[in-house]
Amino acid sequence: MKFSKFASRFSSESGIVQLMDDLGNAMSGKSDILMLGGGNPSHIPGVQQYFRDSLHRLIDNPALFSHAVGNYELPQGNQDFINAIVDMMNEQYQWGISSENVALTIGSQSAFFFLFNMLAGEDEKGNHNQVLLPLTPEYIGYSDVGLSDNMFYSYRPLIEKLDDRFFKYHVDFENLHVKENTAAICVSRPTNPTGNVLSDDEVAKLLALAESNDIPLIIDNAYGEPFPNIIFTDTNPIWNKNIIYCMSLSKVGLPGTRTGIVIADKPVIELIRNMNAVINLSTANFGAMIAKDLISSGEILRLSQLLIKPYYQEKVEHAVDVIHKEFDGIDYYIHKPEGAMFLWLWLPSLPITSTELYERLKEKNVLIISGSHFFPGLEDDWDHKHQCIRITYSMEESVVEEGVKKIAEELKTLMF
Repeated sequence: MKFSKFASRFSSESGIVQLMDDLGNAMSGKSDILMLGGGNPSHIPGVQQYFRDSLHRLIDNPALFSHAVGNYELPQGNQDFINAIVDMMNEQYQWGISSENVALTIGSQSAFFFLFNMLAGEDEKGNHNQVLLPLTPEYIGYSDVGLSDNMFYSYRPLIEKLDDRFFKYHVDFENLHVKENTAAICVSRPTNPTGNVLSDDEVAKLLALAESNDIPLIIDNAYGEPFPNIIFTDTNPIWNKNIIYCMSLSKVGLPGTRTGIVIADKPVIELIRNMNAVINLSTANFGAMIAKDLISSGEILRLSQLLIKPYYQEKVEHAVDVIHKEFDGIDYYIHKPEGAMFLWLWLPSLPITSTELYERLKEKNVLIISGSHFFPGLEDDWDHKHQCIRITYSMEESVVEEGVKKIAEELKTLMF
């Protein structure tokens, strides 16, 4: 069978395909794998109870249930949910947005597929435009969503070593250059995979760069404020017509509903609506209808602040303690965990690549993610790219403890 050039983009094993394949197998219960590589949110009992109650209310209301399962939604997304998002963001941050500034997508991944291909790639004049990732490592899912080659370019970060075997990445503004063919600047905050949170000052500088070059600043807020609020440092979320702000219901605890949220200027929202209609016909109903009352009542703020954030903060502190204990004697650093649900480990003396380490650990039923997947657009073969791994701490504590112990054992075997 002959496939198209479009199909060839999906024929190789990309990092996100490997990640989701491993995650799906592990979460299906078909194996005894210690899953430290995925991004599945924890099943927090108090949060899940709210979703069950909301789903029961939906099922018990014949009109709402019929709409949820039997009607196409608007291609822009469920209007009641959009209105609830508008009211929340205006009340929390005084953004002054309207329903014309919000669209839903079938998960954040499809939102970035839309946005990157909307802005970058070949334009009507035949120019090839790119997305600037000012700080790598960055999210693994960005790498393969472009429908054209060479869609991203990026820069090395500044590395600040901290006490107690921590370190932190910073944007290297002195060496950051916005090329003429740049279509957008994109950052995640908090950053997947590192748990890094760009400071308000860094965001302000990036916004100034975007505005001076007449391009949008895309902020991936999958883990940030106001929900799910898996962020352990103070931030001040901002928005204006030059910012495209992306959110999701996944990390609140609803990844299965595939509900992404884009807040942007009206022309961007209209294009997303049109893309939804062409590619999906409409957006999904369940996520928006389950979470609508959660948003409109403000209950999502309470759950995020009082249940979700403390839950992950306790888990990350436990995971860090386990790493410090098990990694004693190993040359390692942990990126300062400021948010998200991952720990990013830097192993400067690793004698093999992180990809080879991934394969060796997989044979021992421990799944991590090789750091090499998280540097989209960085052309130079920087040694640091092959010295880092990402692990998640969202699993049960016993899984984290046993997995970290096996990682440490393998590293000691390799290094000593």
